[in-house]
Amino acid sequence: MADKKIVELLVSGGQATAAPPLGPALGPLGINTMAVVKKINELTTDYAGMKVPVKVVVDVEDKTFEVSIGTPTASALIVSELKIEKGSGTPNTEKVGDLTMEQVVRIAKIKLPELLAQTLNGATKEMLGTCMSMGVTVEGKDPREVQKEIDEGGYKELFGKGEE
Repeated sequence: MADKKIVELLVSGGQATAAPPLGPALGPLGINTMAVVKKINELTTDYAGMKVPVKVVVDVEDKTFEVSIGTPTASALIVSELKIEKGSGTPNTEKVGDLTMEQVVRIAKIKLPELLAQTLNGATKEMLGTCMSMGVTVEGKDPREVQKEIDEGGYKELFGKGEE
């Protein structure tokens, strides 16, 4: 079996360079670092301005590599959706933005494969929890109130069939 090295990093979407942390991590493996950087940037363009988990698997013998990307953190997706710098330092008193329910569901769909939640409904409630800790309201309401509305059967039209 070929000797494989795995390098896992967090990079800014579409902005990876051969500078640290990437260059020093890949250089000793003897592969074309610029080719890896180019591939990472191709795969992460959609996540510009967000931190994206990246995994590079290098075959040390034949110098080939595979790049796979994860999805940005829920908070990075929320920040991007709101076009703000960061979440609130004091989420209970200072609100930094307001998402529509459609935006929360869209973020939940992106994150669903990585979450413990089994349903879009559950994933959406998880994203609402992140909104709460970031000082983000949803439809002008406290995210806890929206979670309660989901539990009471609200927003079914956004979850599709079989999600009630």
